[in-house]
Amino acid sequence: MSEILSVMKWPLIACLLLPGILVYLGLHIVRREIIFVDLALAQVATLGTCVAILLHYEPNSIQAYAMSLGFTLIGAVIFTLTRNYSHHHVPQEALIGIVYVVAAAAGILLLSRSAEGNEELRRTLIGDVLLVDPHRVWKTFGLFAGVGVVHFIFRRQFLALSFEPERAEKEGLAVGWWDFLFYALFGLVVTSFVQIGGVLLVFSYLIVPAVCANFLAQRLGVLLAIGWITATVASVVGLYCSYQFDIPTGAAIVCVLGLALVLSGTVARFRKRVDPGEKHLVTPRPLPGHGADHP
Repeated sequence: MSEILSVMKWPLIACLLLPGILVYLGLHIVRREIIFVDLALAQVATLGTCVAILLHYEPNSIQAYAMSLGFTLIGAVIFTLTRNYSHHHVPQEALIGIVYVVAAAAGILLLSRSAEGNEELRRTLIGDVLLVDPHRVWKTFGLFAGVGVVHFIFRRQFLALSFEPERAEKEGLAVGWWDFLFYALFGLVVTSFVQIGGVLLVFSYLIVPAVCANFLAQRLGVLLAIGWITATVASVVGLYCSYQFDIPTGAAIVCVLGLALVLSGTVARFRKRVDPGEKHLVTPRPLPGHGADHP
């Protein structure tokens, strides 16, 4: 037991502390029906890293992170505009897929000029969570906590945009501005976690627990609880399997999350019908500045 803890201590702490904000954001993404936006933003962030590598910066350097974040903010602008102005015959999900494919292809082209291009592509895809160090864990956790505080302060605006967009527009919320802020914060989270867990693990933590929760519940608090429990259990089991069978850590966690999805879907199929009174994920309230009641 002491041996496994010595090897897996910091990967375990990272996988227990960091996915919490990803699960919460995943609920927004599932409700907005833009499932692959995280993959697209993660790939755009990776493209920024590829540019930095081509400019001879180390992948984990401050310069590479800044380049990655800059590309992510550009992606946030693109997704904000496509939500507001995309034609009804061209859903936003299609445009998101195009951004993902183009960013991935551009990254491959850029890294084809690098002697270690194949290794860098593999690292950005599956990550290196097993080699995470304490400094990176606490720095990323501090960043995620800051994003969580912003979401808590402006929770009515963010929840209204994701869960009740018609009401948000009707009450005069500045949809474009709040959408950009959502995507910018989302991109900041994705950019930071990609450097630890890779693209596949980011997507899995964002989407799988949220989908599992939506199979089993409707209220926001219960959705969060189920999502967090799913992510935590899958992290522990995946890390244990990785150590026990000497397999890649990130891939092991992703596969365990996949099993959790199958299990929750099976349970949902045979569970009792949900109480008809549980209709709303969020209780409607006037948005700040647009009604008599204020937080």
